[in-house]
Amino acid sequence: MISTITTKGQVTIPKTLRIQFGIGPRDKVDFRADGNQIVLRPVRTLRDLRGCVSGYGMPADERHTAKKAVAERVVREME
Repeated sequence: MISTITTKGQVTIPKTLRIQFGIGPRDKVDFRADGNQIVLRPVRTLRDLRGCVSGYGMPADERHTAKKAVAERVVREME
């Protein structure tokens, strides 16, 4: 898919890709150089992961450990 850069340096992400990757208004994206390519990735925050670790019936220390593991995984995936 081809998109044109505006005079302000802005580019539109095609709708099919925004839908496929769950990118919406005010979402953040990360631009990285990979050799001679530019890679764009959606940035997921801990807020996006809210609710993915259920605390029902889980002791507080186990719940904390599980949430910390999810946060660490997100940070690794963003590197």
